[in-house]
Amino acid sequence: MKLPFPLVEAPDSIAAEAGRKLFAGPVDFLKGVVAMSGLPPADRLEVCFAGRSNVGKSSLINALTGRKRLARASNTPGRTQEINYFTLGDERYMVDLPGYGYAEAPVAVVEKWQRLLKSYLSGRPTLRRAFVLVDSRHGIKPVDDEIMSLLDSAAVAFQVVLTKDDKIKDKDREKMLAQVREKLSKHPAAFPELISTSAEKGDGIATLRSVINELV
Repeated sequence: MKLPFPLVEAPDSIAAEAGRKLFAGPVDFLKGVVAMSGLPPADRLEVCFAGRSNVGKSSLINALTGRKRLARASNTPGRTQEINYFTLGDERYMVDLPGYGYAEAPVAVVEKWQRLLKSYLSGRPTLRRAFVLVDSRHGIKPVDDEIMSLLDSAAVAFQVVLTKDDKIKDKDREKMLAQVREKLSKHPAAFPELISTSAEKGDGIATLRSVINELV
């Protein structure tokens, strides 16, 4: 019997090369957006990356693009309140959403960010998929569940990308995968495949590149 939410199989050589070429081309920081009025025109396909603080989002984006400092990690809540837009070639945007789950951020800051995030997710017609990053060592936490429910209500398809796969012990992996699959079964917007990655080791990077390249 096929497991629900199986891991995506590695791409064949043709798909892997197409994904590599997409991310080997021009990738540039476009702008940081703090209000809906600042969004660039919705004139091309875009994908976004969401994840709680310290999940490894910046490292993953840098690994995808092969650029060490394209996305900058920040532990300062104020710095993270922007929606960061990157151009991916001439036909795609890659969007880095602010890290969520900062206990230190003032309530007013968190509420403003949540309003912006809801507006963005609900009102961006060119958003093809959200990639929700989940730390392999911890599985889906309540704060991840919240963002997934927000994506459900916005009718935005999302796919879970497991990060830091090299940091989890083999004996703990199946238990973590079972927890993730059980949680995702409650989210109608969840895409039915998982991607497992390690930015440090490069595992799963070709797979994620290929998945993004094949979105139309």
